[in-house]
Amino acid sequence: MEDQLLERSKDKVLFTPGPLTTSRTVKRAMLRDLGSRDIEFIGIVREIRRRLLVLGGVPDHGYEAIPMQGSGTFALESVISSTVPADGKLLVAVNGAYGRRIEQIARVLKIEVAALIFPENQAVDAEKVAAALERDTAITHVAVVHCETTTGIMNPIREIGAVVQRAKRLYFVDAMSSFGAVPLNLADWSIDYLVSSSNKCIEGVPGFAFVLARREALAATEGFARSLSLDLLAQWKGLERDGQFRFTPPVHALVAFYQALLELEREGGVEARAARYRHNHRTLIDGMRALGFREYLAPELQGYIITSFLYPDDSGFRFAEFYARLSQKGFVIYPGKISQGNCFRIGHIGRIFASDIEDLLAAIRSTLAAMGVDPGRRKETLRTVS
Repeated sequence: MEDQLLERSKDKVLFTPGPLTTSRTVKRAMLRDLGSRDIEFIGIVREIRRRLLVLGGVPDHGYEAIPMQGSGTFALESVISSTVPADGKLLVAVNGAYGRRIEQIARVLKIEVAALIFPENQAVDAEKVAAALERDTAITHVAVVHCETTTGIMNPIREIGAVVQRAKRLYFVDAMSSFGAVPLNLADWSIDYLVSSSNKCIEGVPGFAFVLARREALAATEGFARSLSLDLLAQWKGLERDGQFRFTPPVHALVAFYQALLELEREGGVEARAARYRHNHRTLIDGMRALGFREYLAPELQGYIITSFLYPDDSGFRFAEFYARLSQKGFVIYPGKISQGNCFRIGHIGRIFASDIEDLLAAIRSTLAAMGVDPGRRKETLRTVS
């Protein structure tokens, strides 16, 4: 009966930064029940933690993988609230909404925080981070978003890590939308804490996030935690002691994530997934340009996770209608999040392929025709006049 229900269901394709389209086998993994203290479940959690360290390039380099119940923001708050001491100060490099969220979390927690602000269409400048650290010796921690999905920009976290290490500060990376699809090495890139989520590039389902933490840095945070449930050090100690979560874990999401990790390995690992996402991105960019759309970011700053497109210069374009028509056709895109400028976003990650991108482009083409919108109309008119 369950198989028949799965066969009948036709999910919309999610061109978003997460939650994402997942494989049928990942969804199927959630159809079984396991006790949170069951030996099999504890073994699955142990294997998840091991595999996450392999993906981070640090299976034997003094790091720990710590799953945390809740969304990615819960894990972000866990790191910020648990690892910055009472007399510490956090520098946040901000070039989008998710950098601002880190700053906001710190302010709510009454942690002293400084924001180094960059325009949303510019990457964080490592040398400006270095200058800020030199000016303000009270700063103890530095945070940055790897892929800022406000726009799709990729920040140079390796270069920033080198700067932070030279300044002898601790380094925290929000890799929510990049981990599992962008090759990296936490030790080589001087990352002390990295956060990502189950429902991003590893292509699991929502329910938990995880922290990869340098063991020596984590062990030094005794007494820092400002929360009981988000205490990162206590979460790690509990998992080390008996393999169990301190509070009820999202069992089904963890089992699905384990299946997603197996599928990532079968695909060929991070490099192979990156190649598929790059191909998705290239297919999308070529097709959208052919339709007359323009990207918000300069090509050299654009990652292959999600792309922001400017609204067309056509008075008939209304995003709400555009979005609704595409959704009715079975394709879900994302509204823009840029503070200045009208954009919408299309993701290239999740269990989607170039053929799905081509189907989306066909749906966009027919939707524009139904709306009477030509993204290249004004541009062509101006060229004719000139």
